Amino acid sequence: MDTLFGVPVAAFIGQLVIGLINGSFYALMSLGLAIIFGLLQIVNFAHGAQYMLGAFVAWGLLEYLGIGYWPALLLAPLIVAAFGLLLERTMLRRLYKSNHVYALLLTFGISLIMEGAFRLKFGATGMPYPNPISGGIDTPAAFLPLYRVWVIAASFTLCMVTWFTIERTKLGSYLRAATENPSLVRTFGINVPRMLMLTYGLGVGLAGLSGVMAAPIYQVSPLMGSHLIIVVFAVVVIGGMGSIIGSVVAGFGLGVLEGLAKLYLPEVAGIVIFVVMIVTLAVKPNGLFGSAH
Repeated sequence: MDTLFGVPVAAFIGQLVIGLINGSFYALMSLGLAIIFGLLQIVNFAHGAQYMLGAFVAWGLLEYLGIGYWPALLLAPLIVAAFGLLLERTMLRRLYKSNHVYALLLTFGISLIMEGAFRLKFGATGMPYPNPISGGIDTPAAFLPLYRVWVIAASFTLCMVTWFTIERTKLGSYLRAATENPSLVRTFGINVPRMLMLTYGLGVGLAGLSGVMAAPIYQVSPLMGSHLIIVVFAVVVIGGMGSIIGSVVAGFGLGVLEGLAKLYLPEVAGIVIFVVMIVTLAVKPNGLFGSAH
């Protein structure tokens, strides 16, 4: 049997794909967090609950309205983003000039309320969501399910498009300017509060989109967000708080590292990301791509 680094090639490729799948969700989720923190200075602890909400909206659209995966891939993030806009307009907007801790506590409380409400309605057990793309690619080394390959490619593409939009376009420059110097931006006739609201909606929409993409792979459960959010925060810290490209690189890289650790060092696979976080903070406190403020 062919081996690679001391393990069967099929096992290595299988864990590599699993790592890339997990990394896809780490990258998308941490990207949304980086946008919200980098532009609004809000630590959005409700991000995991908003990810869960995206999965439940997709499941509800199919269960109650018969709307399948592909329309839900567009509708569910918009619904979750609309919820985020309402949250920003009614609560978070009052905290922009306050200490970061207040927004963290508020969003943490919101996440607990959302999770509790969904557990009360649906219970703690997960519900399946049908796979929208059947079949796979049968290579000599391993079988690659098409949907998982699509998730990896779509996540990477979306991350790059988001990075380019914020860092290289006029819209992105307006978003950054609206948070750095709102008084100057107002002189150009730009509605700064609306820009901030849309920024939060964008970050929340990415969490909702992640939830829709995760639904066919993981079971739709009220606990799915709380299981992921701690790891995603670690990814954001490693990449650098507020660094968009850092979130993408750290998300995919740590997903692969975690996947391969399950193959070579299964006893530490569950904590390898946190070990990397500790080492990173000891060597570079602002993260790999972060900058000192």
